[in-house]
Amino acid sequence: MTDVAIADAIDAYLQRKAVGDPDGPGAGTYAANAESILRRWAEWLDAEHDVTSLFALESAQMRAYASELKDRTERGTYTASTAGTYYAVVRAFLSWCVRGEILEENPAANGDAKRALPSADGRSDGDLWTGGQRRALERYVRDRALDAPEDDHETRRSRLREYAMVALFAHSGVRGSELFRVPEDERRTGATWDDVDFYTGTIDVLGKSQRLEEVPLPAAARTPLRRYRVVLDPPSNDWPLFPTRHAPSIARRVREALAERGHDEAEVDALLADSTAGELARERSIAPPAITTEGARSVLRRLCEEADIDVEGGYLTPSGVRAEPDEHRYRREASPSKPTLRASVDERSIAVPEERPTALDVDRRSRDEPSE
Repeated sequence: MTDVAIADAIDAYLQRKAVGDPDGPGAGTYAANAESILRRWAEWLDAEHDVTSLFALESAQMRAYASELKDRTERGTYTASTAGTYYAVVRAFLSWCVRGEILEENPAANGDAKRALPSADGRSDGDLWTGGQRRALERYVRDRALDAPEDDHETRRSRLREYAMVALFAHSGVRGSELFRVPEDERRTGATWDDVDFYTGTIDVLGKSQRLEEVPLPAAARTPLRRYRVVLDPPSNDWPLFPTRHAPSIARRVREALAERGHDEAEVDALLADSTAGELARERSIAPPAITTEGARSVLRRLCEEADIDVEGGYLTPSGVRAEPDEHRYRREASPSKPTLRASVDERSIAVPEERPTALDVDRRSRDEPSE
């Protein structure tokens, strides 16, 4: 059989899925959700294992992929549910290849690979915040925020930022990947002030269901967030709740935005010569990138050290605060008047139609692609 490139097989799979399955509605929506997952998996295989051929794929690479998903979950980049969904999408694609007799067996179905995935809750006992630890950290950030000198605007803004961050984790049930930017996921760019509704006391986030979800903001979370907004004074509602302080990232965003607005490189250089990137971003209402999930974890690590809070693992993680097992009951899909970012990818949508692909489908798809 002619060698089949993984990228070509993915193209054929997505093309079939986009058409839809008459016996299983929702296939077209599934294709849209699966595409970014499968493309990133293929890029990871190429970069980490130099595997681009479907026939060269082995269970060892799928065990490595499962371990990579687990590592990202432990770093707070993904939730355990998201990691499981990503693996399930890849497994469904490879099952489709097996049914079409492109592959003899599914390397993702190996038991060792599946056991390498993160557990259902995605965290260890050391990650969990006890009530005493949570109160100690919150008391520390609250006291230092309220004690910040009125005439030192930068210090006051920084401390209120940390207070708001801790209060959101402690009282709202919102996840780190919903608040902050996830570099590996282009959909998760961080929550903005447009997502917050102080009147209803809610925040809209891209939940692990991959839908826009409405999360309640109790007063204990809402009040610190409101105080922080006053000192942050975002020039527009598309400003992230927690913008990055990484100067090169801000400068890059400013340059890109100014170029899109018609400024040439010389004009941009002249503007940046007279102002910092941060000042120019505010002046021109150019929203900077949000802080990343890893950046937020660094903030929490530092705060735990400063507050002298003894935690197994060194610091309180964003995921550890979610000790409430029925948290999902307090969430609901955002109002239909607000756009849903993505349809849910769950086990029902992962089911595939009975039609069988063939190697000819993949070969034809490859020949039909225009050459670069």
